[in-house]
Amino acid sequence: MFGKAFAPEYQGALTTLSVNSSLTEVLAVGTEQLRAAEQAGKNAEAARSGLAVAEAHRRLGRVGEADRAWKASYRSAREAGDLGAMAWALWSGGTLARQRGALALARRLLGLAAELGERGGDVVVRGYSLAGLAETGRIQGDYEAVGRLHEQLLAEARRRGEARHTVWALEGIAQMHRNTGAYDTAYALFEEAAEVAARADDRRGHAWALRGLADIVSVRDGDVERALALLSEAEAGCRAMSLSGALAYNHKMRGNVLYRAGRWAEARELYEEALAEFRAMSEPRGEALARLGLAKSLARLGRDRDETAAELADLHEVLGRIGLRHAQEMVARAQAEFGVEPGAAR
Repeated sequence: MFGKAFAPEYQGALTTLSVNSSLTEVLAVGTEQLRAAEQAGKNAEAARSGLAVAEAHRRLGRVGEADRAWKASYRSAREAGDLGAMAWALWSGGTLARQRGALALARRLLGLAAELGERGGDVVVRGYSLAGLAETGRIQGDYEAVGRLHEQLLAEARRRGEARHTVWALEGIAQMHRNTGAYDTAYALFEEAAEVAARADDRRGHAWALRGLADIVSVRDGDVERALALLSEAEAGCRAMSLSGALAYNHKMRGNVLYRAGRWAEARELYEEALAEFRAMSEPRGEALARLGLAKSLARLGRDRDETAAELADLHEVLGRIGLRHAQEMVARAQAEFGVEPGAAR
């Protein structure tokens, strides 16, 4: 049985904030509380308020501000001798590193966060940090290594009745099934995630689950209109909370749906919009995936074959540097789709 979703990263004076508070509100309140704590010389409170500031900046796509904020939060926590707050700051830093495509750094910071969380007796930050490690492995395509960890974290979240973490785990497992072609299993998991998120009033989790359902409905059923309707519902939730990253991925998925339906000109517009959004927030994984969709759409619309070959070859190299094996496989399929040689001249 799950209660209402809560946001454990909103701590100290910010515990009254809702998981559905807009990020602009979180940033304003967090910044105010952070200044007050710093002026009063309260390092522990500065660390907790600073964490919310870091997370708001990260989710708004403000990479530089987020980087400075999590590091300041960590310094305040260390000065206060607060292991739990140190762990949360490292979790935020690791999550930001993954968002920026620095996967080795993400694994290091998240591993340290899990270790400090365990030493400090904070089971929630330990769980979130392990979840971050699992997600890092998942986006790299290392499903065998992280599949068991996803299942373990799902069981722990269910046992503790943590709706938000349960939704995250369900969506991660669902995405792995979707990527390996088990569409029915993926749909059922995304559907459960959407139901749990709705009952717990977790709008962020609900928006991501709807995006997953739209993907399955599109690729498995070919139901374009239902997929677009699900994405429109998810987009409304993203806009209400100022979720820049989730909104960009929503637009990219809308492009995927339209591309599969042969509506290439419309798909191109959505990929261009998503690409600009990802670039604005320095999100290399999303940027590469939007570039891939755009390259495929332009190829369908008559782009020069050599230009397509060069773009796909560059994307394959970029994704290799980031360490995203599954995405590299997507590029290889696109190269086969358009009959261009892997590693064609740039």
